[in-house]
Amino acid sequence: MSKYFQISIIVFASLLLFSCNSDSKKEAYSKITKTEFHDKDGFVGDKTCTKCHQKEVDLWKGSHHDLAMQIANNETVLGDFNNVEITLDEVHYFFFKKGNDFLVRVKEIDGSEKEYRISYTFGVTPLQQYLVDFDKGRKQVLRVTWDVIKKQWYHQYKGDKIQPHDWLHWTKTAQNWNTMCAECHSTNLKKNYLVEEDAFHTTCSLINVNCESCHGPAEKHVAWAENPSEDKNTYILKGKTQKDQLNLCASCHSRRVRLTEYMKPGTKFEDQYMVQNLSTNFYHRDGQINDEDYVYGSFLQSKMYAEGVKCNDCHNAHSLKLKFEGNKLCLQCHIPANYETSTHYFHKKNTEASLCINCHMTGKNYMGNDFRRDHSFRIPRPDQSDKYGTPNACIGCHTEKSNKWAANVIKDKFGNKRAPHFSDALLLSSQNNLTEQQKKELNAFINDLRFPDIARATVIENLDFYTAEDYKTLMEALQDSSAQVRYHALMKFRNVPPQERLSIALKAMKDSTRLVRIGAAQLVIGLDENTLSGIDKKNFINSRSELETMLFTNADFSTGRLQLADYYFQNNDIKNAIKNYEMALKKDSLLLPVFSNLATAYNIDKQPKKATETLDKWIVLEPNNSRPHYLKALVHFENKNNEEAVSELKNAIKLNPNDSRVLYNLATFYYQENKELKAAENYIKKALTIETNNQDFKYLLALIYQKQGKIIQANVIMQELNANKKQ
Repeated sequence: MSKYFQISIIVFASLLLFSCNSDSKKEAYSKITKTEFHDKDGFVGDKTCTKCHQKEVDLWKGSHHDLAMQIANNETVLGDFNNVEITLDEVHYFFFKKGNDFLVRVKEIDGSEKEYRISYTFGVTPLQQYLVDFDKGRKQVLRVTWDVIKKQWYHQYKGDKIQPHDWLHWTKTAQNWNTMCAECHSTNLKKNYLVEEDAFHTTCSLINVNCESCHGPAEKHVAWAENPSEDKNTYILKGKTQKDQLNLCASCHSRRVRLTEYMKPGTKFEDQYMVQNLSTNFYHRDGQINDEDYVYGSFLQSKMYAEGVKCNDCHNAHSLKLKFEGNKLCLQCHIPANYETSTHYFHKKNTEASLCINCHMTGKNYMGNDFRRDHSFRIPRPDQSDKYGTPNACIGCHTEKSNKWAANVIKDKFGNKRAPHFSDALLLSSQNNLTEQQKKELNAFINDLRFPDIARATVIENLDFYTAEDYKTLMEALQDSSAQVRYHALMKFRNVPPQERLSIALKAMKDSTRLVRIGAAQLVIGLDENTLSGIDKKNFINSRSELETMLFTNADFSTGRLQLADYYFQNNDIKNAIKNYEMALKKDSLLLPVFSNLATAYNIDKQPKKATETLDKWIVLEPNNSRPHYLKALVHFENKNNEEAVSELKNAIKLNPNDSRVLYNLATFYYQENKELKAAENYIKKALTIETNNQDFKYLLALIYQKQGKIIQANVIMQELNANKKQ
């Protein structure tokens, strides 16, 4: 490969995170195959449970779990299908009935028109959605939604005019039931995605979320109950401890990446999933909810979680309703004399402003009308809002006031000091150009067990690590009690030399938690297990198999398919990499990271025309991005089209004059071609103003000086470089 062609492959460690070198090894992958269910896997159904647990079943009846998914009929469909016409965001709908069928005729923005039959209802309040059967086993969720409270049709993503080719369109992957919804709305669901066919053979034991979704398959429990013995094992999951409850509830009530083929009730969370970190793509910079987090990610931040509070301390596990209304819920634990008083909440008693949740559990509407509260249970910090633009409860009500005003009110009441809080580290770690002291503080935070694991893992993800002190911090984090922290610490070793990575990975491959073993496998993608022997080789192969299971399980996502393609690429299986990059773009034509990687793969596969065509498509989507021009230049250099390459590098510089790598490549070309040495000197000097200590840049400048006959200047730089090497 030419020294000009240095396109790097984008590999995401977390999804939205995602060894085989040839087709002959396909069987080595953990494939998902079709499985049929006929009351198997030990799932007996709620009718059997009713015989002994009538009270619990009665509470569950009519709950959100019970009505999570239903066959569409006159009893279950709440929306108005009585010949109703409506236009929303330039999409026209006509809802009607034909016999016992519920139908909708949709005229899209592009003028295309089609009639669909509703097969299932999804949810019951405050909104109800509707499923339509498509080819290849897919079920798609209509964008148009019934507002159960206002009794009217509405659009989620109100105001967005979504074209039929867009990933967010209701017929595409973002609204695919099998991928996005199914696992948490039915019992013993198995997605059964066939990667090669891009098809589903999804099955379940029960259509809704029944007793066994949480308590596990009851067949052995029923046998135990019918044949009393001295056996103390009742063969049922009870969720008595906080940890046990979260392993049951968090599987669905979290934003997460799946690690295994299907959910097994009661299995440790990190052996089935990786929870989404507090990324600014989904959370505010201080960790408050922004996009949907489904509760678990915010609850892990809370003092409630740290103190051992369980889900059913507040929620009835069967009806799902709150155990008490108003402040009585919180006063189960918080002493009324200290908290149920205006000296605590600074507002009149028995008003909305005096409710604990309105200060400590702010929230927002999702899906158009579904208000959900932040379960991080935090104290309002308007001082942070004033500095960083994060939300706070005070201004949520006092909308006419400023963050500065709210911060001053808090200061007047409590003084200048605030108790140490993880949000300070989250906010700091999301900034650029950290000072040495700030970086030192964040390194200390990472291994400070007083703070939430999810916050410490997020700070690791936010930071770059370079120095010996940085890596000392990471080495300590690899021994952390939190699998999440250990995983993200592992990911920061991806840039160290292969032998060091292998040494670290081999230790992590013995970890008791699947998430960490998968992280270890990610660390050594492309390395050959045949260099190992004995238990190391066995652990290497096993952890790689777990990684492959994760990749194939998530390949129905566009981002998951991208990561599967990256995996093939790193294992030098270019044909399969191309096939999967192309499928990722078929699933989401706007998934921009694919374009860079696909162009690279095409070029390696001796298809430079397709490489440049791919980059041209990217340029159309992002005309102000310099990166595709730079990559086009590298393709042209690789194929000896130097004039076109130089032109593209100059286009890239126009769009981003501070891209030091582009400047370096252009200077390198002029130097190697032994012409326009003055231009080469100017470009590399500009690069050095951006990266003043870059050793490669300095070395190139020395070579240019040497070729220009400026021997003294060249020698000064070479002496400096040699002195740095000795250090």
